[in-house]
Formats: sequence, structure tokens, C-alpha cells
Amino acid sequence: MITSHHPVKQPLPGCVRLHFVNKIFGTYLAGHVSVNNKKADWVPCREYFNGLADFMKINRTLSERIFNYLFGSFKIPAFLDAPFKSREKCPVVIFSHGLGAFRTLYSAICVELASQGFIVASVEHRDQSASATFYFHEKTDSENASKTSASAQSNLVKEWMYYRTLRHGESEFPLRNKQVKQRADECIQALDRLTKFNSGIRMQNVLQTQFDWAALENSMDLCRVAVMGHSFGGATVIESLCKEVNFKCGVALDAWMFPLDDEIFPRVKQPIFFINSEKFQWAGNISRMRKLDSAVIQRKMITIRGTVHQSFPDFTFLTGNWLGKLMKLKGEIDPAIAIDLSNKATLAFLQRHLGLEKNFNQWDPLIDGEDDNLIPGTNVTVLQSAM
Repeated sequence: MITSHHPVKQPLPGCVRLHFVNKIFGTYLAGHVSVNNKKADWVPCREYFNGLADFMKINRTLSERIFNYLFGSFKIPAFLDAPFKSREKCPVVIFSHGLGAFRTLYSAICVELASQGFIVASVEHRDQSASATFYFHEKTDSENASKTSASAQSNLVKEWMYYRTLRHGESEFPLRNKQVKQRADECIQALDRLTKFNSGIRMQNVLQTQFDWAALENSMDLCRVAVMGHSFGGATVIESLCKEVNFKCGVALDAWMFPLDDEIFPRVKQPIFFINSEKFQWAGNISRMRKLDSAVIQRKMITIRGTVHQSFPDFTFLTGNWLGKLMKLKGEIDPAIAIDLSNKATLAFLQRHLGLEKNFNQWDPLIDGEDDNLIPGTNVTVLQSAM
């Protein structure tokens, strides 16, 4: 099971799937587990395998069998629809996935944050950058005429949306720039939904669950909200901070800066923490991160030795050493050590900039790269003229 590979130290949290007419995200939160709760599937259904195949440009039929064999039995280390349980108001993190990913692929990060007292909303983006996602639309009159049920769900049709590849001759920047703007809007919308739950406003979740939504009323500390993401999600962090002042800080994991307009950098006023892999980054990308350097706002950067770009999603835990390195899902470092460093550094940064009264400051040295497995700043040489 996936749980055997996850370095989660606290009791396992709960998770719940939320789907509104125009938004989907999974929420991880502190939960009280009953005998009726079960762990959530890591890959929710076969369509996600199809989406991964499309993204990787391999045959769907063959890849579905391979993916199902390799990953089909894994569970997220969180209990589905577990009753919410917290003795204090919880800070909030909105998480944005990378290119070709989807909402469940970063559970090692999201579950750890939830187990430490955060409510984490992992957004599944509808900008055609996810390998797969879905939405509902209302049935036509002719479709409704053939049904006798009057339930809300029976009046909706589920439609799948898959990753969009670049067309022949298409320039990449206009597409990615449009997508990152939509992604930021979706992160803001996710925060808006949580704000409504916190205010006691009930909304219909199209994915029918047993979760008691009333338990979320007045449960969140909405003065303490951060945005976090990996790769394209790292760029989404920067765009979201620019658009929404209620995000008090951001954590960008191996951020891919290409989709962003240069003009937004001076407009970002919140603290940012860049946590990079050793093998992915290059001078042009780092120079764009450095454009966010500030003498008055904390902008920190560390690099984890022996890591690759895929050291942050869960795939790094789920493949053997040989296959993982062949597919560039693993680096030289033990994946559990790498994600533990990333998570602890993140928690320390969030405590510092959200004003939390926790013990996460014990990991403050990690923010400055003070560990044998960390590099302060970057391992990439950047010419001053490029900044």
C-alpha cells in the first residue's frame, strides 16, 4: 500500500471529494476515524490512467493494464469522508498540481500538512493541463424525458476533459500563460468555496458523500491561508499571490516559471519559498525566480540534493529503484528523506509567515538550507546579466 512508503508521522487525516458544477478539488483535513471509513483510492478511476497515457503519448489500452498493475491497488493514507475533528481553527493551504497531473498525486505532501492541523484543498485544474479531469453539465430535454428520477445528480451528465497537447506550429507561451491565469482563478475559487463552508453556507456537492458539511462551519482560520504547488503549480502559486491578497504566503516546489508574465513579479507582495530539485532547474528559470528577490519581503530558496523533478509527486514512492530511475521518477536520495525535508521546511515557513503557534520553528534551519542534504539557494550558476 502507498501508506507504507509515506513518511507521515501523525495520525492519518480524513479526505473528502468536492465537486460543484464548475469546480473540483479534494480536501484533506483532520478527522476522527470510525470503523466505516476506508482509505481513498490513489487513482480515482480508469479515465485517469487514460489521461496519463495521453500525456505520456503511449497507447491507452496497453498503458491502462500496466498502470493498473503498477498503481491500481494503492490507497491514499487518509480516510474517505471521515468526520471532521479539530479543537482549534485550522489554517488553510490551497494546492495546485503540475502539468499532466491531477488532484490525488501529491498525497505525501497534502496528507502530512493535514496531519499537522491544516485544511488542504488540492485543486484539479480545468485548463486542460491535468492529464484528466471531469465536469458535469445539465441534460438536454430529450435526455431528461427518458429518466423518471428527479434527483439533482440524475439531471447531470459527466464529461471527461483530457490533457491538451500543443498543436503543430502552435506557440507555447500564449497557451501556458492563459492556463496559468485560469489556474490561479481556480485556486481563488477553491478558497471562496471553503470560505462559504466556514460561514455555514451549504452548497450541493455533486459527488454524493457521507461527510457532514456542517462540521466545517467556523472551523477555518481564514486569516492564515497559503497557496502551494509543484512545477506548473509553482507558477500558479506566483500568479495566485499576485491576484489574491488573502493568500498570505506561497510555497513553490520546483517551479516552472515559463508561463508567467514578467510584469507580475513586482506586484507580488507576499513571502515566497522556492524548494527546488537538484536536476531540473536551469539558469533561465532560476533567473526568473530571482526577479522576485526583495530586500523587504522574505523570498527564500533551497535545493534538495539528489532530487529530480518527480521527487515531489507520489510516483517517486511507488516504483522500484531501477524503474524509478529509468523513468526519472527517483533521484539519488531516498524519496522519504527528500519529501520529509521538503515538508518540514514548508511547515517552518508556514509557521513563520502565517503566525502559527506550533513547534514547526524547530525546522527553521531548513529554510536556510542548513542540512547535509540541502543547498542554500541553488546549484545552478546564473550570470548577473541574466537577472
